[in-house]
Amino acid sequence: MGRLFGTDGARGIANTELTCELAMNIGRAAAMVLTENGNEHPKILIGKDTRLSSDMLEGALTAGLCSVGADVVLLGVVPTPAVAYLIKKYHADAGIMISASHNSFEFNGIKIFSGEGFKLPDALEAKIEAIVLDGAKSYAQPVGNELGSVTKAKRSADDYIEHVIETVPTRLDGMKVAIDCSNGSASRTAEKLFTSLGAECHLLFDKPDGTNINDNCGSTHLENLQRYVMENDVELGIAFDGDADRCLAVDDNGNVVDGDFIMAICAMDLHSNHRLSKDTAVGTVMSNMGFGCFCEDNGLNFVATDVGDRYVLEEMRRSGYNFGGEQSGHVIFLDYSTTGDGELTAAQLLSIVSRRKTKLSYITKVMKQYPQVLVNVKVTAEGKESFQTNQIIKDKIESVQNELGKNGRILVRLSGTEPLVRVMLEGLDKEQITRLAHETANLIKNTIG
Repeated sequence: MGRLFGTDGARGIANTELTCELAMNIGRAAAMVLTENGNEHPKILIGKDTRLSSDMLEGALTAGLCSVGADVVLLGVVPTPAVAYLIKKYHADAGIMISASHNSFEFNGIKIFSGEGFKLPDALEAKIEAIVLDGAKSYAQPVGNELGSVTKAKRSADDYIEHVIETVPTRLDGMKVAIDCSNGSASRTAEKLFTSLGAECHLLFDKPDGTNINDNCGSTHLENLQRYVMENDVELGIAFDGDADRCLAVDDNGNVVDGDFIMAICAMDLHSNHRLSKDTAVGTVMSNMGFGCFCEDNGLNFVATDVGDRYVLEEMRRSGYNFGGEQSGHVIFLDYSTTGDGELTAAQLLSIVSRRKTKLSYITKVMKQYPQVLVNVKVTAEGKESFQTNQIIKDKIESVQNELGKNGRILVRLSGTEPLVRVMLEGLDKEQITRLAHETANLIKNTIG
């Protein structure tokens, strides 16, 4: 796995890359780093998604945490943002989510949240890595009554659902919504949440069996949801990923409404209600050029960060902004949540549609999307290491940008969670950017693939 943490926690194939031993040691080190000046028995929450390996890793993390004196509260299957929210509600010192988000079931991951409910900054993750990988500090070995205990939270999902409901200004009475739970964490919470708000819910992929999470469903596989919306009497569709921290939508015509569209709709609503801090929306370098144009046309400021909702959030906190997100569907309403929250985002979007008494396809007209092509290239570990310094690739990127000129852009970057190089092009001419994207991807594959 190399170093432990990518842009969204530690992640790998469960039991070969992300082993029980590694999970146990991450738990030990995390408790030590997060409570260096804290109490003797820090309280740490653990949530998980529906993967077969999540129970195994929950046990390993629990053992590691208790072995250094931490008290563990097991939340069971909940969305990632539920962990972040419940840390403060339950007066915990930290929280851990076991999930590999949108990846297939054989992968799993460990996401760590501070006592304030925020994902850990790079500096703290580096401290944990130094203990686990480099032996920078010996693990604590308390004995007797200094060992940690384990309890189970009985209302974790209900407490989270009640929190989301409290953020919604308009009920959804009469709305008919198709909801793709991705056979993941939303399977436990989505029906109760949206039914409580008044919606008639048509649930898809809400029967997890440990191996079907994200399997041709969810926010990365929208085809079935699109088909369902078109063939059934519903107004729109909502899709979550495995741990429900991201949300995408399908409008009444079956068109995908991605994170950029959702951000534009929500930013405009916040702005019109004088609730958009500093009239600014924070996105990433992957945000569609159309989103920047939308902001400019409507008197809003747009700030772009590196890819990863953690970097969006860091910029929001640093500069005093309260709204941001990613094209992938991580949207952060900082007034309500300390991380991307798919179900909260869906609730806000549905509330806007309900309040406007119109169709989602009409509301999306607020933004014009530039044609965009994304090609993923599998690379070797050695290729990933040499990517940044490869002159052949650098020359190709420069050549493509020169050909596009001011009418487009190329962005080539390493994935933070998978052994991939992502090649993204935007421009006015779909044929041109498609050709250039595949030319660039083939060159990368032949060079470092």
